[in-house]
Amino acid sequence: MCGRYSLTSPVEGIRALFGFDELPNLGVRYNIAPTQDVPVVRAGEQGKSVFAMMRWGLVPSWAKEVGSSAPLINARAETVAEKPSFRSAFKQRRCLIPADGFYEWKSENGAKQAYRIAMPNDAPFAFAGVWESWNGANNETIESCAVITTEASEQLAAIHHRMPVILEPTHYREWLTAPRQALLQPYAGEIKAYPIGPAVNKVANDDRSLWTEVEPQSAPKQLDLL
Repeated sequence: MCGRYSLTSPVEGIRALFGFDELPNLGVRYNIAPTQDVPVVRAGEQGKSVFAMMRWGLVPSWAKEVGSSAPLINARAETVAEKPSFRSAFKQRRCLIPADGFYEWKSENGAKQAYRIAMPNDAPFAFAGVWESWNGANNETIESCAVITTEASEQLAAIHHRMPVILEPTHYREWLTAPRQALLQPYAGEIKAYPIGPAVNKVANDDRSLWTEVEPQSAPKQLDLL
């Protein structure tokens, strides 16, 4: 799964990578968590890429209310085209979710050891995602998204059996314009993964110290995902 990630890259570089015109005021975020608003890139008119902010945790359009169950932060690549919560979004509302790293937890020596996973140079990249629009009472509208996950690559399988789908830049446009499950594969490029401290377990902790490499823990730590 993917339950935490980061986006700290300068907005100018993110704009250049994803090709949107807007100039959002994006703060540096080292510990993005479920139900928070996150940056998303989706298809706009005339083939343009458009920036938006959405709730991380997809709310199906047919849901009666928001927050009555665990947020749908991930959609499995193997079933995203079939599951009632995601199939309409997969066909019609795909998106790119910018990131420059994500976190995963491995059971190690009786503890949940956190790992940071990122590109070798900490460059930004894109998760494959889907998004939905939910309309509630009093004209309330919530746009929300989910990260698509797949089997872990050989490099990351020792940490966790799943990983988010990381798309190559050459596939960004294709993903936004067509529901291609063939693109939802484990990332085959070079990537780095290393153990970090337990501070990432708390959503309130949000600074660069979370990226500091540490020796693996030997005592259990509680994971506060929300």
